[in-house]
Amino acid sequence: MSGAAEPGLDWTGRELAVEVGPVAHGGHCVARHEGRVVFVRHALPGEQVLARVTEDRGGSFCRADAVSVLVASPDRVEPPCPHARPGGCGGCDWQHATPQAQRELKAAVVAEQLARLGDRPDLPVTVEPVPGGPLGWRTRVRFAVDAGGTVGLHRHRSHDIEPVEHCPLATESVGQLGVTLQRWPGAQAVEVIASSGGDLALVVTPRAGADVAVPPLAAATEPAVLSQPGRGGRATRVRGHRAVRERALGRIFRVGAAGFWQVHPAAAETLAAAVVRALRPQAGDSVLDLYAGAGLFAGALAPLVPGGRIVAVESDRGAAGDAVYNLRDLAVPVSVEIGQVGHVLDSVQGGFDLVVLDPPRAGAGARVVGQIAARRPRAVAYVACDPASFARDIATFAGHGLRLVGVRAFDLFPMTHHVECVGLLEPERPA
Repeated sequence: MSGAAEPGLDWTGRELAVEVGPVAHGGHCVARHEGRVVFVRHALPGEQVLARVTEDRGGSFCRADAVSVLVASPDRVEPPCPHARPGGCGGCDWQHATPQAQRELKAAVVAEQLARLGDRPDLPVTVEPVPGGPLGWRTRVRFAVDAGGTVGLHRHRSHDIEPVEHCPLATESVGQLGVTLQRWPGAQAVEVIASSGGDLALVVTPRAGADVAVPPLAAATEPAVLSQPGRGGRATRVRGHRAVRERALGRIFRVGAAGFWQVHPAAAETLAAAVVRALRPQAGDSVLDLYAGAGLFAGALAPLVPGGRIVAVESDRGAAGDAVYNLRDLAVPVSVEIGQVGHVLDSVQGGFDLVVLDPPRAGAGARVVGQIAARRPRAVAYVACDPASFARDIATFAGHGLRLVGVRAFDLFPMTHHVECVGLLEPERPA
């Protein structure tokens, strides 16, 4: 049987014997059955598996879990976490693959996205390991809480919660608080932060109209506690400090406990070094740092451009305030502008020699790309957490005469499908 699926077809719950094809963006592999694409989790390329369909909305594809492996890949290993299974926690995608195989899968995804969406099929992609192993690296973990107060993590593509007592990706400091061993009635989520500067903090999101009493915790160090009304809402301090200390570049960065900082201990240093290496800053350069957060990249570049200038743009007021504080003592003054990047760039004057941008998962978008290109930079370093958005923006940059000339990728999220890239763009040279 071949061709498009019948209208209204629903395979949910059906088990299919399939041969697994290549990896796809999102933590699954592609198989085909009776003319339809089946996106299979918990499988590896080249395997033969029995896949149970978990989601089918009709049309040309459905989603499934590999519930039995008939012919295994040589890269398959036993997952170290009992919750990394079909129907279990949705946080990890590749615990059933060796670390080397995980990096190869991620490299294939980045290369495919750049070829298909970014029109760069010729660029080689290697995902580089970072210091530390595949477990015990996550310094921030956001746990979900069910209506009864039980703590866990969300299942894949679901609001359902998988109760867990321990997440093996978390650092020892995250685990020592014992958050998962307590009940949290009235809470919707509890985020645990164990900063590289030695601070502990909790960001508690209460359910609508509920009060949350923080239960006794196991750590000898009392954590700071913040309350946040919802994702994106302004966190208020309950007790302790509102911010935590993060170590990078030989400095201490102040970061709001509810704000953004890379979750892998090696991430900040790794990405900053990659950006500096890509841009090759020189004395007197003017630098534009977009989506600047707490000021990591401005802090890395400022000592290398004596006599130059740096303009950092950040939309979150808390993060922008942290950036002002963190960059206050640099020899090259940094002007921190608060607002949406596209709006701020309408008013920032002058050209820039170098640009670094670290946009959210959705990417920078056509407007911002055009505004960057209009400044005629010598080089642009694009830090990307989503290969598809990155590739789409790369294609837009090419339309403005800035071409991707190299990309590095880093395994900052072992066991998951996530990968961080740093791309270097330069003006196209006349033929």
